Amino acid sequence: MTETTENKDLVQENVQAENESTVEQTETQEVELTVEEQYEAKLAELQAKLDDEENRHLRLRADFDNLRRRSQLDREAAEKYRAQNLLSDLLPVLDNFERALQIEPTSDEAISIVKGIEMVYRSLLEATEKEGLQVIKAEGEQFDPNIHQAVMQEQDSEKEQGVVLRELQKGYILKDRVLRPTMVSVNE
Repeated sequence: MTETTENKDLVQENVQAENESTVEQTETQEVELTVEEQYEAKLAELQAKLDDEENRHLRLRADFDNLRRRSQLDREAAEKYRAQNLLSDLLPVLDNFERALQIEPTSDEAISIVKGIEMVYRSLLEATEKEGLQVIKAEGEQFDPNIHQAVMQEQDSEKEQGVVLRELQKGYILKDRVLRPTMVSVNE
């Protein structure tokens, strides 16, 4: 063999060795990229789980806050209307006192009894007013189906249509809640 042939063989061997080295480096990089990609995929999966858990935590916290707010409102309403049942039971008593006071006394004894009934009635009214009970104004007012109950219709040309002409039974409001609507007669 000649020197040129030997040099050519050496050059070919060197080129072949470089190609093999480059192929090995490329394969190593591919393996590294594959491992890197695996880590990135795992990281993305863990990040998604973390985001899901954060959202779940936020929803649970919002639900808890809503429950706490709702229970606070329920407690406040229970306190505000604690006397509702008692006052509802006392409404017929107030009606009976008013009927008793409409009777005209004829003797001195009857006058003193009526004064005593009147004193008891006033003290009962004061006690109920302290709890927030109020009489619904009706006569001469515009009919409101939220606080009035129309049981009759009458005709009065001097007054406008839909005005309450007579109050047949008093109605009462406890703070902002209607305990009993006023029974009224309304102008046609």
